[in-house]
Formats: sequence, C-alpha cells, structure tokens
Amino acid sequence: MSIKTGIMGGTFDPIHYGHLLLAEECRSRLNIDRIVFVPTGSPPHKRNRRVTSAEDRYAMTLLATAGVLNYSVSRTEVDRRQPSHTVDTLREFIAGGVAPEDLFFITGLDAILDIATWVDYKLLPKLCTLVTACRPGYPVEGIEALPQEVRENLKLVEIPQFAISSTEIRERARGGRSIRFLVPHLVEIYIESNGLYK
Repeated sequence: MSIKTGIMGGTFDPIHYGHLLLAEECRSRLNIDRIVFVPTGSPPHKRNRRVTSAEDRYAMTLLATAGVLNYSVSRTEVDRRQPSHTVDTLREFIAGGVAPEDLFFITGLDAILDIATWVDYKLLPKLCTLVTACRPGYPVEGIEALPQEVRENLKLVEIPQFAISSTEIRERARGGRSIRFLVPHLVEIYIESNGLYK
C-alpha cells in the first residue's frame, strides 16, 4: 500500500515559516501521510541571481524540520550533478515505490504560474497532483492562463496570508536587521553563524 507523499519543492534560500505553514496545511487538508522537503540543487530558474550553496540550504531545511513528525528532507536534487528538474525528482519517487496517485508536488503560487517554463511540464499531471496555496476568499489571478492539463490537475489549498518571503529575509540579514520569528530559531542561528546573505 502506497503512502501519500507530499514533495515540498523549493530553493529554500532560506526556508521560513511560510514554507512550513504551506506544508502543514497541505498535509492536514489533503490527508498526506508524509512531507518530504526537496531543496533544489542547481535551480535552473535562479541563474539571474546568486543562490546560497545547496549544502547550506539543505542544512537549513534539516534544522527547520528537525523533530517534526512525518517531515523529512531529501538530498535527491542536491546530489544531482546536472540542473534540478521537478520531472526527474517525481520519477525518482515513483521508481522508489510511490504511486503517481499518491504523489503530491507542493510549491508556491509564483512557481506554479511559471510552470510553462519547466522542463517537460506537460508530463507533471501524469506523475503527481500539483498543489499550491491561495489566500482565503481571494481569487487566484493567473490560474486561468495555465495550460488546461495543469489547471485540471491543480489543487488550491487556502492558507492564512503570511507576508514572509525568502527575498525579504535575505535583505534583512544583509542589512543587519532581525530575522527572528521569520525563520525557525535554529535556522536563524545557522544564518548568523555562517554569515549568510552578508
């Protein structure tokens, strides 16, 4: 019997409470058994900006999820030598025994709206259910422009609006401003002790 698995994909530069809230709401509302965080190794969509090393982003994701029941972190994309593509990651999980109908790929709305630029994106609805967040009571702009096969396979999960972004956290850290309560405490310590985003 396959375990319902949510893959939480992202750069996680750094991981923050908004990511964790999205993962938990999806786990709870879709009755997902486990959430696997998969930090991108070499993110193909971030080539226009410097991205923190994959090892640092992986370590922060481990710290953020440590001790959380049914949460784990995978190195599958970090250890991949070539650029990371979602389609390859999904195939790896399926090869590992997760049935496509029990596989959920969770990511931010900004990423979903850009899905037509992903490698082999038309295959994704056959490999998993796509999941993203929306604000309660607000229409989601841009969804209607997505390809039909994506729209028909997309689940929207309403979550409270969290005005937190990785970009803002990096800017605050760079400017010496506090990031407390924006990221888990162990992630805050890791960022400070390793001088990230300075």
